[in-house]
Amino acid sequence: MYSIKIEGVFSSAHNLRGYKGKCEALHGHNWRIEVVVSSDELDKAGMVMDFKYLKMQLNKVLDKLDHKYLNSIAYFKKVNPTSENIAQYIYATLKKKIAAIKSVTVWENSTSSANYEE
Repeated sequence: MYSIKIEGVFSSAHNLRGYKGKCEALHGHNWRIEVVVSSDELDKAGMVMDFKYLKMQLNKVLDKLDHKYLNSIAYFKKVNPTSENIAQYIYATLKKKIAAIKSVTVWENSTSSANYEE
């Protein structure tokens, strides 16, 4: 099995609903996103996927989140914008273009992350 991984970043604000503590108040993060794509075989060029294409697809998703209040985005009006749910949202959005996606990890700071994979 071969895997490639890229990273992206975005900044946004959110607050958690149904949570008692500091995170129920409006606050922001400089999020770091890791995306892993896997394949049993390589393409004709010897790659799992072109990094450039993968980064372009991730950036399209992150551009919709960057410098936004996440709670105001349609998806997160219904789903609490936790790191776990952000990872699932990015995964599901990328899956429409990249069938071989393996996982998405969302880092909300240097010591705390959430991972989603199917």
